[in-house]
Amino acid sequence: CPCKPLICMSVCGNRLVCTTDPISLDDCCKDGKERGQESQDCTSLPLISESTTCRIAQEQCCTAVLEDNICTSGINVAKDQGSCDALLSSSTCETKTAKVLDFLSTCILMLHAYDISQGDAQNTEDQCKAAGCSQSCFNGSCACLEGYKLKADAKTCEDINECLLGSHHCRGGERCINTLGSYRCQRVISCGTGYELTDNNKCEDIDECETGTHNCGAELECQNTAGSFRCRPRVQCGLGFIQDALGSCIDINECLSVTGPCPSGHMCFNTVGSYTCQRHSVTCGRGYHLNADGSRCVDIDECAGPDNSCDGHGCINLVGSYRCECRAGFIFNSISRSCEDINECRNYPGRLCAHKCENILGSYKCSCTMGFKLAADGRNCDDLNECESSPCSQECANVYGSYQCYCRRGYQLSDADGITCEDIDECALPTGGHICSYRCHNTPGSFLCTCPATGYTLAPNGRSCQDIDECVTSTHSCSESESCFNIQGGYKCLNFDCPANYRRSGDTRPRVDRADFIRCVKSCQPNDISCMLNPILSFSHTAISLPTFREFNKPEEIVFLRSPTPSHLPHMDSPEIVYDILEGNVQNSFDIIKRLDHGMIVGVVRQVKPLVGPVSSVLKLAMNYVTNGVVSHRNIINVHIYVSEFWF
Repeated sequence: CPCKPLICMSVCGNRLVCTTDPISLDDCCKDGKERGQESQDCTSLPLISESTTCRIAQEQCCTAVLEDNICTSGINVAKDQGSCDALLSSSTCETKTAKVLDFLSTCILMLHAYDISQGDAQNTEDQCKAAGCSQSCFNGSCACLEGYKLKADAKTCEDINECLLGSHHCRGGERCINTLGSYRCQRVISCGTGYELTDNNKCEDIDECETGTHNCGAELECQNTAGSFRCRPRVQCGLGFIQDALGSCIDINECLSVTGPCPSGHMCFNTVGSYTCQRHSVTCGRGYHLNADGSRCVDIDECAGPDNSCDGHGCINLVGSYRCECRAGFIFNSISRSCEDINECRNYPGRLCAHKCENILGSYKCSCTMGFKLAADGRNCDDLNECESSPCSQECANVYGSYQCYCRRGYQLSDADGITCEDIDECALPTGGHICSYRCHNTPGSFLCTCPATGYTLAPNGRSCQDIDECVTSTHSCSESESCFNIQGGYKCLNFDCPANYRRSGDTRPRVDRADFIRCVKSCQPNDISCMLNPILSFSHTAISLPTFREFNKPEEIVFLRSPTPSHLPHMDSPEIVYDILEGNVQNSFDIIKRLDHGMIVGVVRQVKPLVGPVSSVLKLAMNYVTNGVVSHRNIINVHIYVSEFWF
């Protein structure tokens, strides 16, 4: 098969059809054969597929059936009549004469072969080898490819001229050109200068600049256009020059233009790329100027037009000069030849206005200093009551020529403008920290003192904070077995028990100033030697409330321990009393000293360092009785100290 590697399909009429679709191609050929049996026109069959191969198979199979029928008819006629004239005369295929002749020649050969084959049939394969076909062989007979036909020798294939037979598909405006086995369509009308015909039969612009077929000089630049090209100068000329065809810049002589670039009375001089204008040499004196053509001097009418030389005053023109008639308030200056304003304020000082005189064009104007207003006569000044316009934010007092702003209590006059009253922040004053005991809140024109949320109440003076005695007001939560002790800003529930071998004393003699809650004295059982030898005679518990001192400059005496023994006893064996702090001295903030007070020995507990509350501590004190250097007995005093976080 000449179509390899495609699949070849042979049909009657010595044609080969090549396809890549063996499945659909059989259906296409079958449809063409059926339509050929119905003697339909094989060149205009209804298509059953969009495939070009299927269409060719339909046409070829249809044509093969028709040709086979013609061959059969030719053979029968040749057998019966011995001539093919009758078949030729009855043929209606006038437009396919060449193909009919081909069929008939093949028919005659087949008739001859039929006569020979009646007695001697040969093998088909041997016939193809002996046939000597130029293109292909089918069933012992030579066949041609598409676009070719078998010659009269039944071996050689020759090209079919589709252009001559009219079987081409060229459109209007195209010419059919026959090629071997096919044809091509070419435009009848040429593309024209500057265009070329492409392989897809379209006209396309020729870029002469790219192909180098232009004729632009070295100083010119090629620019492609549709169907042609342009030569443009590489260098553009500046203003005052014109460019010639070769790209050279030539100076323009502006003086040769019809209108002329210079105004009247001037001469034009051409320069390279430009020109200059010069006035004619005729000069005129003051009050004269050149006429329109610059040939002579004529008088200048200084009074002509609304904006004359007298600036709106009366103007009288003179030959070569003019004179002004000035309005009131002006005087004519003969040197400057103009009307000048008269400064009345300078010429008549202190006689025109009471306060200030301001010169204006052609007159003068009186004005007053601040605090005064111009009187009805326009010269004198009356006092202005500024308070009527409420310039002050609070209170205003009018004074002659001015006014004075003042403020209500709690406000002060602003230093910035002297009219605005600003609130005095009493809390921010240097003494603000002492205005209120606790906190100071500034309010417009005043202030407000507040106390801590609990434990205090504001005093009647509105500034001090008073402690609330919860023990007196019974607002405490102490049980019946506890004692309520009021402290600054609160209270404490206290419960003191006596240790073993000690009992609570009913003796309430004042031994400790400020407070003395309980005193336990030694009470030994009979024969309890260790109890009897214990030098501690008593335990006492007392409590004291202290503030956080705001200013701590010197020691503060807080507790006084008084001895029951007078200091003037003459007995030689009288013990010496020694005071001591045993425990609870927080940050060494306390000490104890001994002194005489009205003949009695007193131990004074002092706070020597400041403590910032809230702080609570139990200060354990000892009153030692020493005889001959030995402590014979002692009393223990427990001072419960509560330091408030406030100074009040």
